Amino acid sequence: MAEYRLLIKASAAKELDAVGTKADRQRIVQRMRTLAAAPRPQGSEKLAGYTDRYRVRQGNYRIIYLIDEGRREVTIFKIGHRKDVYR
Repeated sequence: MAEYRLLIKASAAKELDAVGTKADRQRIVQRMRTLAAAPRPQGSEKLAGYTDRYRVRQGNYRIIYLIDEGRREVTIFKIGHRKDVYR
């Protein structure tokens, strides 16, 4: 199966830089890379109220992303701690 292109919004990149520890950032980046190969991995959940937005857990953090099947792109648009990411 062909891989998806991984795009990261500038705001998500800033949120990634603000993540607590370097180890957490590395785990989040690794998880984001796996989304390019499989945009709907086990444990991903579709967000209520949206047709194309999903979330995936990485420890206490959440990665919110959009899947565009036509263009074969995964766009990361929000990264944050689980208590703040949905606000």
